[in-house]
Amino acid sequence: MSAKPIMVVSDIHLGAVPPDTERSFRRFLGFVAGGASGLLINGDLFDFWFEYRTVVPRQHLRVLAALADVVESGVPVWFVGGNHDAWGGSFLRDEIGMTLLQGPCEMTLAGYCALIAHGDGVGPGDRGYKALRSFIRHPWTVRSFRTIHPDLGSRIAARASSTEHKVETADPGGESRAHHIQRWATERLGARPDLDLVLAGHAHVPVVLEVEPRRFYVNSGDWLKHFSYVALSPGETPALARWGS
Repeated sequence: MSAKPIMVVSDIHLGAVPPDTERSFRRFLGFVAGGASGLLINGDLFDFWFEYRTVVPRQHLRVLAALADVVESGVPVWFVGGNHDAWGGSFLRDEIGMTLLQGPCEMTLAGYCALIAHGDGVGPGDRGYKALRSFIRHPWTVRSFRTIHPDLGSRIAARASSTEHKVETADPGGESRAHHIQRWATERLGARPDLDLVLAGHAHVPVVLEVEPRRFYVNSGDWLKHFSYVALSPGETPALARWGS
């Protein structure tokens, strides 16, 4: 019997997508619980996630319960925070059972030596965003934001997000992001002969690219337009698939 694959998914943006997308993602999690050996969520599971000490956003309750069920079924769940949900903490780790990773990071997945990054802020350039990213993830900023009432914090985040617009229309920056991340990934594979795989999200453009024999750049796409995920199996080419149930 062949080993169950490790599933990779990113950019679901729960909270900014239609209710049908959340229901579909919960069905996907049920599939993972029975048909996968692990689940890697490579950023932007939520359109906004911030952990207060005693408050959990109620709109994500069913997905959080489904994730806990995946973990309880014996399937590990790894989570790399994205540019929308980098503020995970003890609730996701201790109550849900997810393993939180700070990207970029490296781990072995299905026999691949993999470099994992959500994709925001990788490579040279974009100094303005990188400065903003460092500021909003700084411990002082996090402590300050925690003093704001959760309802107000959620409204601030919603105003800052453009995800709902991207659901309804084309994303004009998607191809540019995709090209930038792919170039960074290709350079990483060229500079690191020990790497077999670079995994990213953020671009919302799914792709499996064999840069060199048995060495791949993989972007798991999104659940705004593509409803895509990637299956990693030992000795096999990464398989890009679309969830359609």
